[in-house]
Amino acid sequence: MKAFFIDHYGKQNGTIGEVPDPAVGVHDVLVQVHATSVNPLDSKIRTGEFKLILPYSFPLVLGNDLAGVVVRTGSAVKRFKPGDEVYARPPEDRIGTFAELIAVNENALALKPTRLDMAEAACIPLAALTAWQVLVETARLKKGQKVLIHAGSGGVGTLAVQLAKHLGAYVATTTSTANVQWMKTLGADVVIDYTQQHFEHELHDYDVVLNSLGNDVLEKSIEVLKPGGQLISISGPPTAQFAQEQGLPWWLRAVMRLLSRRIRSKARKRGVRYTFLFMRANGAQLQEITALIDAGAIKPVIDRTFPVESAADALRYVEQGRSKGKVSITIK
Repeated sequence: MKAFFIDHYGKQNGTIGEVPDPAVGVHDVLVQVHATSVNPLDSKIRTGEFKLILPYSFPLVLGNDLAGVVVRTGSAVKRFKPGDEVYARPPEDRIGTFAELIAVNENALALKPTRLDMAEAACIPLAALTAWQVLVETARLKKGQKVLIHAGSGGVGTLAVQLAKHLGAYVATTTSTANVQWMKTLGADVVIDYTQQHFEHELHDYDVVLNSLGNDVLEKSIEVLKPGGQLISISGPPTAQFAQEQGLPWWLRAVMRLLSRRIRSKARKRGVRYTFLFMRANGAQLQEITALIDAGAIKPVIDRTFPVESAADALRYVEQGRSKGKVSITIK
């Protein structure tokens, strides 16, 4: 099959070529990929940033989102059949959606929202599951609570703002001048223009912060939280608890405890809780997200679409950090 893959770690590495078709286990669903999307995670995997946490082998097909059609199923699969239109974020140890085919454990799959085409659907799974696992599963965000979502115009941010509003929260977000009015149309109650304003001076007594930016923003975010609030970061630093959940060796747990010591200490002094979240595949949660999409509560935002032959260009575009919403890649 045709795929975009890397044969070593490196920023500019990657090529379109032929790789073997995936093996299909008894609990797997073989999907013909019609579309995928680009996430910052793809670039981090390509450069080797996660090689201690996710020890991949080469050649490695990149890609963490998919929308497509079921070709065949393993003998133990009960919930899907050939011809079903599905979408997913595959499990982290079996990525590879920049390809014509992928075998995915059925527990990671969900039926594609009927309101969306393939390119739109492919922009949902990783970003929406991240927003869900931060706001619903971890923060347990309630109606009337206040949440700050950093980088609201990004892939996770656009979906997190919509989800938070659906949950009944009061939503603030940060973005650049050009996106201020647009973020309000997505549902944000307060939009901080980071080129003109300091969010830590403008916002107070928030219940939850979703951080996807650097350590400077992370530490300033503590200042907007009220005692008992939650600072949840998807960009690090990772914690020893995360390392334990991932089954990492003791020395990596010690390293991550050290890496997160400063922010955990600052949070503790403020009376708030710091959590690092590394999203995981979850078909059941994705099915709940599907219901919200088909009800019109959440919609994807697509900046640009590339053909798979231009996957390297799509990665470079996302790495610039200026895309509004998601960038999709069409396979078929």
